[in-house]
Order: sequence, then C-alpha cells, then structure tokens
Amino acid sequence: MATVTHDQALANARQLLRGQPGAALAQAQAILEAVPTSATAHRLAAHALRALGREAEAQAASLAAVSAAIHDEAMVDAALALAENRLPDAEAALRQRLREDATDVAAIRMLAEVAGRIGRYGDAEKLLGRALELAPGFGAARANLATVYYKQNRFADAAATLDAVLGDDPENPAHANLKAAALGRIGGYDEALALYEELTRRFPDHAKLWMSYGHMLKTVGRQDDSIAAYRHALATDPGLGELWWSLANLKTIRFDESDRAAMEAALVEAEPAGEARADDRLHLHFALGKAYDDIGEPDPAFRHFAAGNAIRAEQLGYDAAETTALVDRIIDICTPDFFAARANAGDPAPDPIFILGMPRAGSTLIEQILASHSAIEGTMELPDIPALALGLGRETKGDGRRWIDALADLPGERLADLGATYLRDTAVQRKTAKPSYIDKLPNNWLYVAFIRLILPNARIIDARRHPLDCCFSNFRQHYAKGQAFSYRLGDIGAYYRDYVRLMAHLDTVQPGRIHRVIHEALLDDPEAEVRAMLAYLDQPFEDACLAFHRNARAVRTASSEQVRRPINRDGVDQWRRYAAWLAPLEQALGPVLGAYPEIPPEFA
Repeated sequence: MATVTHDQALANARQLLRGQPGAALAQAQAILEAVPTSATAHRLAAHALRALGREAEAQAASLAAVSAAIHDEAMVDAALALAENRLPDAEAALRQRLREDATDVAAIRMLAEVAGRIGRYGDAEKLLGRALELAPGFGAARANLATVYYKQNRFADAAATLDAVLGDDPENPAHANLKAAALGRIGGYDEALALYEELTRRFPDHAKLWMSYGHMLKTVGRQDDSIAAYRHALATDPGLGELWWSLANLKTIRFDESDRAAMEAALVEAEPAGEARADDRLHLHFALGKAYDDIGEPDPAFRHFAAGNAIRAEQLGYDAAETTALVDRIIDICTPDFFAARANAGDPAPDPIFILGMPRAGSTLIEQILASHSAIEGTMELPDIPALALGLGRETKGDGRRWIDALADLPGERLADLGATYLRDTAVQRKTAKPSYIDKLPNNWLYVAFIRLILPNARIIDARRHPLDCCFSNFRQHYAKGQAFSYRLGDIGAYYRDYVRLMAHLDTVQPGRIHRVIHEALLDDPEAEVRAMLAYLDQPFEDACLAFHRNARAVRTASSEQVRRPINRDGVDQWRRYAAWLAPLEQALGPVLGAYPEIPPEFA
C-alpha cells in the first residue's frame, strides 16, 4: 500500500469512527493486513472495538499499538529525547501526540516518565492510572506505577502493585529488587530477605543486588552476613563506590591496608569518567575518609571527607538561606495566640512519639532505649509528616515550602483530618499491639508546629548533641537522601543554629510540650535520663530500657550497629582532631556553640 493510500485509509477510518464503528474496525483491520506495524491503525481498532462494547479486544489492540510504537518515527524521537534527558523536547512531542490521540497509551506512559523525572509524582500517577485503564495488561506502565508509589513513600501500594507485575514477569530482577526494598520499608523483613536470597542465587554476579541484600541484612542485625554480602559484591565490582561506603557505614569495621589500596585504585580509575562516575567517587571519598580516620591520620581523612562533600554539595545545590527564611516565618506565625486558637483541634490520639532534632545527635539510641519498653514500639524514620506538610503547601499555596502559611489558614476540621491521615498511613509500620509507637525522623524538628496542631496529644522528644560533635559527624556521613544541608560546614552550622533557634521559640510559646535529651547527659547517667523520658511519656521505668543493646529489632539508620552495643563514649570529642579545619562551622554556629547545652540568651 502506498504511503498516500495508507494515510487516506487512516483518515477514512477516523471518519467512520464518528458513527460507524463496525466499518471503522474493518477499515483498520484492512490497514493492518497491509501494514501490521501501524500503531495508528491499532489504536483506531481499539477505539472501534470500545465503541462496539468489545473491551477485552480493545485492550489487546491498545497493547498492540504499544508494541508497534517502535516503528513510529515521532515516538522514536520522543524516546530518544527521554534517553538524552531532553525533557522539554520529550514533553512537547508527547503532548502533541496526545492532542492527536488522547488514548495513545505508549505516549501516556512516556509522559508519566517525564513527570516522574521532574518530581511531579501525582501527575505521573494519574497518567499511569489512565494508561492502565485503557490497557490493564500494559506491564511496563504497571511497573512504572509501582516506582511512582515507592517514590511517594507509599511502600505498601508499591509492594502490592509489584505482586501483579511479578505475576506477569516473574524473572525480572529489577521488579523483585524493588519489591524487596518496599517490603523493607514497611517492616516485611522476612519476605524481603527471602526475595533477596532467591535473587542472589539466580544472579550471583549482580553486585547491586548483593549490596541491597547486605543493606537488608544490616537492618535486621545480621552484621557478619551483611559484611559477607558486601564483600561478595566487591569481588564482582571493586569499583562500585557505594559498596565501600556501605562497609564504612557499618561504623564497626576497620579497613586494612589492602582495602585502602583498593579504594585508592578505584578512585583513580573513576576520575577520568567525569560526571558519569561522580557517585562512585563521592562514595569512595567518604569511605577513604573513614579508613584514614581509623588509623589516626586526620590530614588525608579530612581531605577525602571534603572531596566527597564537595561532589555531593554540587549535585544537590542546597540553599541555607531558604531554611533560615522558613524558620523566620514559622517563628513569626507561631505565637501563643496561634496555638491557643487551635488547641485540641487535631486528632486526639496519643499513640505517636516523635524523636527529632539534628541527624547524628543520638536519636537512634533514644529510640532503641524506648523501643525496649513493653508499651512502646519502634518503627523507623517515617517520611509522613514532611509529606503531609509539603503536600498541604502545594495544595493550598502552590508551593510546598509555604506549608506554614497554609497551616495558618486551615480550618480546625482539616487539622483533625491531617492527624487521622498520619495515623492511618503509618499504621502499616505497626507490627505489635503496643499502645505507643515511635517516628524518629530527625528533620521533623522543622515541622513541630505542624505536629502540635494535627496531633496535639503526641509526645515530642528533642535529641541534642554537642554542636561540634554533631555537626562534624554529619560532615563525615554520606546520606542516601534527605539531608542536603550536610555537605558544607557552613551550611551544617547554619542548620544547627536554625534548629536551636526554632526549638527555643517553641519552648517559649509551648512550654513543657517538648522533652529535651542532652546526649552527653544520657551517656553520663543513663538511668536518670531514661527515667525522665519515661516520666514525660507517662510510662513506668523498666530495666529492659537500660539493656537496649539486647533488643533484636530491625534498625535502618546509620547508627544501627552502634545501638547494638552498650552505651559508650566512642563518639565524644571526635571533632577535636579536625579542629584546624572547622572554622567555617564554628562561625556559622555563632552563639549556640558557646552556650551549649543551654539556649543562647538572644534565642530564649
């Protein structure tokens, strides 16, 4: 069939669709007999079949159009733009295609990928839902939807969706790996480990699978098995920097001379690759910093810490002034009258205990202590409070960062709704019948006002550690995500100062609502501090809280192995060996450094 005749036939089929779907279907089928790869003809057939009430056949035709899209020049161009990360070009091409045919499920899925790459996960979810409505058997779209759920911290939804994906494609290791990761985020450790064991058996040379397996083994306290998994992966890919950092991040092993040599060699090999190997380099720098620190060589240790931080800071582009401005705004809005006008408007449930503050301030230790109590369940660092607050800002102000303004405008019944949403969404993390449970996301310090309004009976514990120990510990720690402030000394100091400033304000306008634990006091007199915490929580003292290191619960944070040992002072004063490099940090901390552990007078 000549091209002109083909185009005319397509136009005729479109015309027939308006009132004669049977004739349109016959025309589309005739085109497909001549040109089986015509994606447009497959879509026209799907339209006609739907109009005829033959939905199952319509869905099959939609899937056939997806397969044929590789022969569609416009779709190939859009796919190339996606592959080259030319997102505006891809979006423009895909939107044009969908103006021509709003049921092109291949274009819908690709547009969802564009939305996901720029963080518009809600839009991506809607698009993928539409694609699956049109073609329920579109496995790639369902797999994409699982990833979108995961990115939105909807781990139970991701795991359930992946069940369907794996039912259709059981041999796909990427889908099984994502399901195991999602299960780990909702406490399904046994099933996750079983998945990893099967995957690593089938793919013994897949370094990243073995690394993920090592992470899960670490979480459940199987440290020796975790180390073995990481070492197995390194034997396959010694240049994968994240593996070396994973070993370093255990905090309990020391690299030997051969390890240091292997890391230095991997770093040299990664240098010529530029941005393509930036992640490998930054992980290697952090791991080498730890390795040289272990043998008492602060000069090369700091050099590597600084190099790793510089790479990550460049990637993230954190702006400390934005955090300072947000804290200023919260302080302006959160007056005593502000809280009084909204007293007890939120959900009255007393179940949650929030442990917050700076990362690396001892929050995992506090959680492990409290989770050893018979009435308190430990969970993990839950993302729900920031997600709710930022979602509120986007919903009502068009900008997540304006959540405090949105909160100020919110009617009382919405506060209760948000509290109930938090309780419902975090219920999946609760595996026991204990009446209280812990959310220990450190960054929740920024959202204390939000917590106080939506959950007025929740308890809040502020974990605080000496500024130099805490801040330098952040500088030497690489985080997978979520701590963009931690890669420049000045930014870390400013963040700590803003945190102290906001908490001091909240102490003034909400006296007695927050219980503060000074890390050094906890180390010096554990029993007294534990008794004070439990009194604040209205719980009786239990000896098990002082034997927290015997608690076999899973721990996901960087301190997971440290809290499986009795209380010790290993982390105290580690900054002193690096004092010569810490002037930017001290300057940014300002008055909070000299006043610690008290509040600077100008903040009180």
